[in-house]
Amino acid sequence: MVMNDFRLQSDALIIGSGIAGSVAALTLADQGRDVIIITAATDLKAGNTSLAQGGIVFQNENDDPKILEKDIMTAGWKHNYARAVRFIARKGPEVLKEVFLEKYKIPFNQRTPGDWYLTREGGHSLARILYCDDHTGRNIMEVLSEAVLAHPNIRVLTQRTAIDLLTTQHHAKHLDFKYDLSNHCVGAYVFNDQVGKVETILSKFTLLATGGIGQIYLHTTNTSGSIGSGLAMAHRAGARLMNCEYVQFHPTALYGGTKRGERRFLVSEAVRGEGAVLVNSKGERFMPRHDPRADLAPRDIVTRAIMDEMLETDDDSVYLDCSGINKDVSQRFPTIYERCRKMGIDMASDPVPVVPAAHYFCGGILVDTRSRTTLDQLYAAGECSCTGVHGANRLASTSLLEGMLWGYAAGHDMAARLSRSSQTLSRKLCDSIPDWVPHGIRDEDPALIAQDWANIRNTMWNYVGVARTGNRLNRAFADLRKLTKNLQDFYRETELSKPIIDLFHGSQTAYIITLAALRNTQTKGCHFRVD
Repeated sequence: MVMNDFRLQSDALIIGSGIAGSVAALTLADQGRDVIIITAATDLKAGNTSLAQGGIVFQNENDDPKILEKDIMTAGWKHNYARAVRFIARKGPEVLKEVFLEKYKIPFNQRTPGDWYLTREGGHSLARILYCDDHTGRNIMEVLSEAVLAHPNIRVLTQRTAIDLLTTQHHAKHLDFKYDLSNHCVGAYVFNDQVGKVETILSKFTLLATGGIGQIYLHTTNTSGSIGSGLAMAHRAGARLMNCEYVQFHPTALYGGTKRGERRFLVSEAVRGEGAVLVNSKGERFMPRHDPRADLAPRDIVTRAIMDEMLETDDDSVYLDCSGINKDVSQRFPTIYERCRKMGIDMASDPVPVVPAAHYFCGGILVDTRSRTTLDQLYAAGECSCTGVHGANRLASTSLLEGMLWGYAAGHDMAARLSRSSQTLSRKLCDSIPDWVPHGIRDEDPALIAQDWANIRNTMWNYVGVARTGNRLNRAFADLRKLTKNLQDFYRETELSKPIIDLFHGSQTAYIITLAALRNTQTKGCHFRVD
């Protein structure tokens, strides 16, 4: 239902169009509910999901949920939430079969119809990962985005950046809502970049599916929109966060071929799963010295081993030796092969230079197995959420499965609650939520914004990166606290724009992660305290 040009209403507002947001939208819309899905990009496929190369966890004929549980818990340093791990190990493959194999027919590689190729990656006891060559995420999003765009119950709004979540205690003007002890999320203020105006979107339920935080680091594999906006908005609204110090660095991002500040090209862990090994500049394998699982150890261990090796040899990178892969690498990994070829590297015979880069956020907005947060009527799914599955370090290829499963769970739970007549947006509540009031009069200054981003990214990379100490974290905390305070004034005084909103969210995300890392003095998984 449209209330006016810049005031809209729906059963559910979904912020983010990756695997979690799209599956949730389709699940809800299939049950006859009105859904609005927004994306900051011009294309539903522009997020991190499309970049996923390796694959999605399924099941081997010799597999058992308990084996997958053990692998997830081992990779996560047993900091995982056991209930969530059981949920994904038992329910995940079942939902994957229903949604991706039978309903949407994602074109995973298969020998014959129904006989799926399965690969193995670091931390897995056996081969259980479905894949589409080395562009699994892209294939998934091509199918899901087409289904979303075609669905009559889904309104897709592109070039929309969420500014703030609407809650009854913070935004409603009527005293009945201010005196109420419970706080409810009822939508969001959204910046329409096409016209430069703020829209008020009221919804019975809101799902945050905004993705990761990699762009607050100097080197990352993430897309430009991965700045932690969902985390920042949820935090301001009062939702509980969890495990925010656990930032996973992918060990093998391609070294070279990018400009400073650009997203680094990912070299999938599946390359090592198929037989590639890490070597130093002398051609010597080094992973067996660090872990008995060698090149198939979990990512946090491989990342630190690479950093140690680079420090010891004073080299700018290490290398992937793919000569042990007994398949045609140009066919098995066509995207990676082509990217290397453009850099003058023959992946089949030449060592591929790789370095670690910020990759995946293991913490986030705390949710249960229905994707509910601690703020009523607010849900979260995908990388911005903390389900407890990953614990202190994510097991390879569990992220796509988690995003799909929790998006599916969110859609079904919202639909069930919407079927109850009590779940409505009253006229009194709608009338009580004001439209956005413009407050800035000064134009944005691109030079100031660029410098602030440089400060954030260098601070996070140098002080809140792969290896952390109390002194580094205290320095980061002091610098980011000062920057965040200055940005509060800058935000209030400057006319609203997408770059301003992104900077505001990014600075808050960096501050949240730094504070969590400072408070945790124990080394575990991705959070490695040198001291």
